[in-house]
Amino acid sequence: MWRATPPGYGGIVTASSADRYASPTYDDAYTSDGTVRPEARIAMDAVLGRDLAALGTALRRDLHGLGIRFESVDGDDTWHVDPVPRVIPAADWERLAAGLGQRVRALNAFVADVYGEQRIVAEGVMPQRVLDTAEGFEPALRGVAPPDGVWTGVGGLDIVRDKHGEWMVLEDNVRTPSGMGYWIAAREATLRHLDPAETPHPIEAAAMALRNVLGPGHAVVLTDGPENPAYWEHQFLAERMELPLVVPAELDMRDDRLWHGGTAVDGLYRRTNADELDSTVGALLHPVLAAGGIKLVNCLGTGVADDKLAHAYVHDMIRFYLDEPPLLEQVETFDLGVPTTLERALDVFDELVIKDRGSYGGTGVFIAPHAEPEDIEALREQVIASPADYVAQRLVGLSTHPTEIDGVLAPRHVDLRPFVFMTAPDEVKVLPGGLTRVALDEGALVVNSSQNGGAKDTWVL
Repeated sequence: MWRATPPGYGGIVTASSADRYASPTYDDAYTSDGTVRPEARIAMDAVLGRDLAALGTALRRDLHGLGIRFESVDGDDTWHVDPVPRVIPAADWERLAAGLGQRVRALNAFVADVYGEQRIVAEGVMPQRVLDTAEGFEPALRGVAPPDGVWTGVGGLDIVRDKHGEWMVLEDNVRTPSGMGYWIAAREATLRHLDPAETPHPIEAAAMALRNVLGPGHAVVLTDGPENPAYWEHQFLAERMELPLVVPAELDMRDDRLWHGGTAVDGLYRRTNADELDSTVGALLHPVLAAGGIKLVNCLGTGVADDKLAHAYVHDMIRFYLDEPPLLEQVETFDLGVPTTLERALDVFDELVIKDRGSYGGTGVFIAPHAEPEDIEALREQVIASPADYVAQRLVGLSTHPTEIDGVLAPRHVDLRPFVFMTAPDEVKVLPGGLTRVALDEGALVVNSSQNGGAKDTWVL
């Protein structure tokens, strides 16, 4: 059987050494005996035998030359891209894409209902307190609706694989999901430096798919400006869509329309960090939205669907709004506001991941199995005192993927950020692949670029 170097080892695997590679988690490229998975062979063939350190350095130098920056907690704004692509088999992708599309349709229906009749509460599917305590809920939007019924024009969900290789949703992102521009750049740079025997499904039309979501007419990309950590992506996508990149001060409202210079704005891709109604951006966009005079991507108020507690009820949303069984698993999430659920979570507290409901970007995540006993007990007391401020999830042994670390391959934990576009409440398009995010520290489970994380391209062949 054909074998290659499994993560963490140098040289070619022999029959005697293969059994030394036995990962406790699922590895996307290697089986437990060190054999390259059939779906990963094209990608691994393209990198094995190369000078990995030189390959990684050249790829990152290429991307850095484009001006790509992404601020991290340690102040290093270098975007780290790994040269080893991740591959998803076509059959797996078809099932995954169907589940992603279904989920975004349900989330869109949920947001529409939240600012409409709130049937999901009236019919007892979700407690009212989930909405009342959700940081992204905007009561002033009750009765407001986008003209085409699309609240969540772009979905960027966080997907993981468990130790059995099963795909599941870790978190939902439909407020201002980022990463698509970075993915396009990573894809283009990766293919410039690799020559695989088979190329992945193309994503060159990704920016145009986003432009289609904005609808016909004059559209703009709204940014905070250069101080936004993702400003490079704002510029990149605006250029690819051939749209103006504007800051709030360049827009004004009159006659229930938003204007950019002397032209009325029909569609706006909103990438500002300020997305609450009680903000300069909110004050600018709310009256135009209420008058039905603009298409917002994504709409104000969609943060309610990103709430970490709402995540616990997405399967219920799918059944309630779509009358369909969920096609994609999700990481079990505990609603600690339910006394019996809180009691159950406290019984296994040291086995769980505890998240602050208001956190994002990989912060506010407490992995109890990796923590000191005194820290676990301290957080336990905080949760007991204020359970509504937290959610708990089962710890998932995230899958690994071979990653270039100091010139050699090593297993590092990964997740996936795929992108779903919605042009109508029942019309979605899922791009093949996505941006795989990788934790660069050995054993780390927080895979976020702001937490010493990197990224790699993801192929569907």
